[in-house]
Amino acid sequence: MTSEQSGAATPFPLPQEGNGDYSLQVHFKTERDCLTLFIPPPSATALDWLELWQQLQQRLDAGKRFWNTITPVNVVVGDRLIDGRQLQQLATALSAVNLQLQCLHTNRRQTAVAAVTAGYSVEQQSPILPLSQSPLARFRKTPSEPSVVEPLYLQTTLRSGNEVRHPGTVVILGDLNPGSAVIADGDILVWGRLRGMAHAGAGGNRQCRIMALQMEPTQLRVAELVARAPENPPTYFYPEVAYIEEDRIQITRTTDSPKK
Repeated sequence: MTSEQSGAATPFPLPQEGNGDYSLQVHFKTERDCLTLFIPPPSATALDWLELWQQLQQRLDAGKRFWNTITPVNVVVGDRLIDGRQLQQLATALSAVNLQLQCLHTNRRQTAVAAVTAGYSVEQQSPILPLSQSPLARFRKTPSEPSVVEPLYLQTTLRSGNEVRHPGTVVILGDLNPGSAVIADGDILVWGRLRGMAHAGAGGNRQCRIMALQMEPTQLRVAELVARAPENPPTYFYPEVAYIEEDRIQITRTTDSPKK
């Protein structure tokens, strides 16, 4: 038994099921060169935010000797609602032990919006879709039937290093700067300048489209097809749409697109 599992070492009650179910506690897992921090959602624990925060402080104090400087951290929160203030608390606490909050994994729309607004990458998963390939799978108890995923609306500018993943359509009221990326299983609509990477139909749907008021991407992807920006950018820009036709990605003005 480790010191973290010992009743004398922690003021919090340990899980009574099995042999210490870590999905009910705040815990870290090392994956390649990145740390993953799991914060159990309300569906997995009755502990409130203050109690979870105290658990996190214990884990940080116990592990700070073993982490490399500026180690990136993915934070998995499942269906727990995290606001901007709590995100800042997490980032500050991690930074104090030379860890850097990099990406938030969530299936709550409000949490995804708060994270992107704060400048962090987001992987948003639907709570009703299979998550066997996602860190969120650790919090799932029983499989559910697939359903329609609502669009993710973001009113922000994605900066270099920001990445947003969503199992539906993504609508951004703002710009995608170079070095940023949006990956969606549905369509991608950018009410601004698209200068980063956009991948629509990431799950293989060739009917998906990418639209932007000003199309200057570093790379466009629709399903499995890839298109790169032209070497000589145009002088004038118009709202454009990218879609698959004749087994290649076509980019046309929205007014001329056959897929309206």
